[in-house]
Amino acid sequence: MRIRPVLHFAAVLLLGTWSWAQEAPKAELAFDYSFARYAPSASYTQGHSFNGGGGQFKYNFGQYFGIMMDLQGYNSNTTMFDIPANDQFPSGYHGSVSGNLFTYLFGPVVKFRTGRADPYFHFLLGGAHSSLYGNAYQTICQPTAGGCSVSGSPNGDAYAQALGGGLDIPINNWVDFRVGQFDWLYTHFTNQFTNSGQNNFRYIGGLNIKMGAPGARPIH
Repeated sequence: MRIRPVLHFAAVLLLGTWSWAQEAPKAELAFDYSFARYAPSASYTQGHSFNGGGGQFKYNFGQYFGIMMDLQGYNSNTTMFDIPANDQFPSGYHGSVSGNLFTYLFGPVVKFRTGRADPYFHFLLGGAHSSLYGNAYQTICQPTAGGCSVSGSPNGDAYAQALGGGLDIPINNWVDFRVGQFDWLYTHFTNQFTNSGQNNFRYIGGLNIKMGAPGARPIH
């Protein structure tokens, strides 16, 4: 007769485990606004702010772990160049140059689903593209013969990575409000106008759509 309570307990335990396993949606699709503070490594180039946005797609392999694709684009911004005369730039230069920024990143995400506030953390790898350095070449080097020793338009593509995390507030079973995602965004543009990696800041906020109905909360 004692076997019935044991079976009942086992059933409750299995149901609870199943509920936790089904709680995460199969995939998530986010649409966002993004702000990036770009910090050029060259001493004669000022840091500047980008406004833009994009989206993220994440496939979940279980309750906590997923793989995310992150695509962001930022509008053209203007930065000042104040270059003293040197071997690379015999005439020097003082003026503004405009350029945009795009990032495409991929990597693992760990998310903790509490039902009221869901924090997550990620490490993403990929690339970045900017028209800033190509525009700088056209603005600084091309108008005057011998204006600089750069022989051709610099590469506008670079390695990039992002390390950080964020917080989602569930609105219902299908939509989260992404209060904020805060990242250290590293880019490695190396050309005649910049000489090392750039340590940047990135903020993301928006809506996160959960695809595949999440299961019920575990039984207490």
